[in-house]
Amino acid sequence: MVDSLDRLYAAVLAAKRADPHTSRTARLLHSGRAKMAKKLAEEAIEVIIDAMHGGREAVIRESADLLYHLVVLWGAAGVNPKDVWKEMDRRERLLGIAEKLPKAAPEPEPRRQIVALESRRLHKRR
Repeated sequence: MVDSLDRLYAAVLAAKRADPHTSRTARLLHSGRAKMAKKLAEEAIEVIIDAMHGGREAVIRESADLLYHLVVLWGAAGVNPKDVWKEMDRRERLLGIAEKLPKAAPEPEPRRQIVALESRRLHKRR
């Protein structure tokens, strides 16, 4: 899947130079982030509706549309999929693969930094 999203991302970046009259992706990119975000939200709602009504094939199709619109928004926002994968890896190390990072959780500091800071404070007090 990662390879497919990486190829889609490359195609989205290439579409920035394409003619909006002939490329749907170029047209979407030229429409602005607000329009792209609206399309992403619409696709998410369609996935939700299809999931509630039990249409497996429809969920698959709408999920592909959702991923397409997400990648287009990433391209417009300058977000590289590799950075998203790094964040997923970081979260997996913290909480496990199937957990979402809590909104209110502070970023944990590595223990090395805390020890180094405390030793500097001790030296300054002397």
